[in-house]
Amino acid sequence: MKRKAVYPFTAIVGQEEMKLALILNVINPSLGGVLIKGGKGTAKATAVRALAALLPAMKAAAGCRYHCNPDMPNLLCDDCRQRLSEKGSLSAEDIQMRVVELPVSATEDRVVGTLDIETAIQKGKKRFEPGLLADANRNILYVDEINLLEDHIVDVLLDSAAMGVNTIEREGVSYAHPARFVLVGTMNPEEGDIRPQLLDRFALSVTVTGEHEPANRVEVIRRRLAYEKDAEAFCASYAADQAKLAKQITDAQRLLEQVTISDALLEKVAAMAIALGVDGHRADIMVIKTALTHAAFFGRLEATEEDLKAAAHLALPHRMRRRPFEDGELDWSQVESLLA
Repeated sequence: MKRKAVYPFTAIVGQEEMKLALILNVINPSLGGVLIKGGKGTAKATAVRALAALLPAMKAAAGCRYHCNPDMPNLLCDDCRQRLSEKGSLSAEDIQMRVVELPVSATEDRVVGTLDIETAIQKGKKRFEPGLLADANRNILYVDEINLLEDHIVDVLLDSAAMGVNTIEREGVSYAHPARFVLVGTMNPEEGDIRPQLLDRFALSVTVTGEHEPANRVEVIRRRLAYEKDAEAFCASYAADQAKLAKQITDAQRLLEQVTISDALLEKVAAMAIALGVDGHRADIMVIKTALTHAAFFGRLEATEEDLKAAAHLALPHRMRRRPFEDGELDWSQVESLLA
């Protein structure tokens, strides 16, 4: 049975902030993920799956359980490192980025993997059974209804997303493997919220709603009907837009390390965080990292005030202090004036 073509990312109507947040995390997975809040039918899952299908195939070490990049020796797993040492090179294959879905009912062992303690003690060998984080390395890890996931598993996910490594320790035996993935959590706020301590760990956060303009709603319907009538033809009509965006993303990935930011803009971000009463330093760091990534996406070698403003819209809303009976809404005119 032939699999239906994935709905094109560039065919999604509106939802610009959500699409931008997803793209920035693909360009720079070290950002630490994006939380998408919104009701059902707002293209959350569609956008996540479409993004993975948009990107070109990536080079991976042949036969590697973790899909290591052979061109980045400092990020290799132990097995690839050993093969590289013995043979001097790693054979490669092209694989497509994919979406690894983590069910709400997943146990910690299913997520991080398990160590065979008996084998380690008796034979002195580490025997590891990989979990979902192994599958997720260099892919997108998608958690629907993340607000219903157990807090300690959310902690594990966010730690791995931030560090790029999954470490398992049992009875004095430890094992680590690369776990650099794009973490995308989606949730319906009506079904409960996430603890503020965990919410702050997400790099970016966006809230999505259905389109309110009649013309846009009609366009959503038209495109969906066209896709369901003939998915191949519909996707072909967006092939040029898809290729253009994919190239912009891959160019940004190569450019990112070269992008700089001036001390003057660093000082503006610090002053803004103080003026807004943001707790801790994570907000400052995330605004700056997001601004650098935003600049790379638009082909700039130095971050500008516009990059900072775009980054603030994604990195600040879920980090504001909230008092009882207050909605925590940001005064964006104040934010923009502080960054001007």
